[in-house]
Amino acid sequence: MTTLDRKRFYRRARARDSFGAFLFIVPSLIGFIIFFLVPTIRGVSISFTNWNLLNKSRFIRFENYANLFQDDQFWNSLWVTVQYVVENVPVQVLMSLLIAVLMAKVGTSMAFRGVMLIPWLLPNVVVALLWVWLLDPAFGFLNELIKHLGHGPLPFLTSTAMAMPSVVGINIWRHMGYIALIIFAGIQSIPKEVDEAALIDGAGPWRAFFHVTVPLLRPVLAFVIITAVIGSFQIYDTVAIATKGGPVQSTWVMNFMIYKTAFESYQMGYATAITMVLFVILIGITYVQMRLMRAGEGD
Repeated sequence: MTTLDRKRFYRRARARDSFGAFLFIVPSLIGFIIFFLVPTIRGVSISFTNWNLLNKSRFIRFENYANLFQDDQFWNSLWVTVQYVVENVPVQVLMSLLIAVLMAKVGTSMAFRGVMLIPWLLPNVVVALLWVWLLDPAFGFLNELIKHLGHGPLPFLTSTAMAMPSVVGINIWRHMGYIALIIFAGIQSIPKEVDEAALIDGAGPWRAFFHVTVPLLRPVLAFVIITAVIGSFQIYDTVAIATKGGPVQSTWVMNFMIYKTAFESYQMGYATAITMVLFVILIGITYVQMRLMRAGEGD
């Protein structure tokens, strides 16, 4: 076989492989186009209109965005959402990391890991309703325990000081086990010889953890943190069920404002403009996180 024939053979083989790979991608590509790309393009177009779900829409250029940046309620919702993300993500990831390390050191059964997934498998609405009952100041289980300890009931979901921490706690409880299992899987993939070599070189358990284990977990931790931040910016169910944005808009997150604006005030164009701003914020945060954490690399 000549050099030219060999090149033709490899070119045809690569073409067949590429065509086969494309066939596997097609179903997901179709789903992405129908359920993500087209709605996104449609959303961008709606954000430049005054559509109210009832009448024919009219193109108003950047009027929605101009009004948006002068809207105190929007800025409050953005601040409340950022506050939720800052309170939720670090605690959630650190507690999940601690649980994952304990699981790796002590060892757990498959049954225990399955139990840890139960809160994550429950729908958000069910979780929120469960905690609304547990935290109820009149007959909630937790407040009954507090009463038996000699203290009065605490307004977990009805106080401006406690409503946001309570919502944060509910969502940490729901996602902590799932994230811990992801981190645990990452720890299991690290060769034991690496930790043993660090210990032989004189590194203590803590030093080996921070200087060996954590750097090797960087891709997993980057995935966990990025998805946690994106999910936290999109919080809606817990707020809608537990606090309804209150008290005094202390839990008035962006997604709750979008819902109220679109389906109660019938300002679909304005609500879509808020959605587009949130979309841009998430893209920017994700890009910065991936660059800072070098998400695809482990030391």
